[in-house]
Amino acid sequence: MNQTPDSTPESDHQSTRGAIQRATDVRHMFDRIVPRYDLVNRIMTGWRDVTWRKMVAKQVVAVEAKQQIVLDVATGTGDLALAIRKAGVKHVIGLDFSSAMITAAVRKITSNDGSVTFLVGDGMHLPFESGAFDASTISFGLRNMANYEAAIREMTRVLRPGGRFVCLEMTPFGRPLLGPLFKVYFERIVPMVGGLLSGNLRAYRYLPRSVRAFPKAHDLAELMRKTGLEDVHYQLLGFGTVAIHSGSKPA
Repeated sequence: MNQTPDSTPESDHQSTRGAIQRATDVRHMFDRIVPRYDLVNRIMTGWRDVTWRKMVAKQVVAVEAKQQIVLDVATGTGDLALAIRKAGVKHVIGLDFSSAMITAAVRKITSNDGSVTFLVGDGMHLPFESGAFDASTISFGLRNMANYEAAIREMTRVLRPGGRFVCLEMTPFGRPLLGPLFKVYFERIVPMVGGLLSGNLRAYRYLPRSVRAFPKAHDLAELMRKTGLEDVHYQLLGFGTVAIHSGSKPA
């Protein structure tokens, strides 16, 4: 949930269509909440984030490849990367630009068989050859990229022809009946609880602001098509607050 190279201030967001804060600010912010990061995620989503990651993993293993290798960008503490490996993928690489997050992810590895590798790296400039992966994923991290379109293009570049890109992300909530209730929960209760548990209120005030600035689900789907992805579709979850988008690199 914390992957962004240098970005521009929030006032310039509309021109850049990327993260609302600079990379160094976001990185330091997430570095400080690592100890309670997983706990807050579970509480904030009612433990549904675990199920959502399993859904992403299921889509990934559906990609047909004899020697499957998957890249998880903005891996954070590694939950999605580990879920993908558990689903049956032979080798998963998790990458994040926060060394504190990667340290936490490495601690979760329960075997030394080399099937999961965690690296510190820049999601906007991936240190891999084009066509190196059967699938690329990102969960709750695209909002923090300096440029959404450029980030998707980079994660598509490293896919083999026919490879799958899958994104799990929060999406601006637009249902009129539940809107006021969700706004109170997400913009007041979540920052308060997250701030108390993590000791960093600023990080969880940033969360709803970054979601408000993010493209709606159908707009993100169009952006994915613009980058050249095919067979693009998405599924809304969490009463329309979260979406799983996926698309394939042209074969």
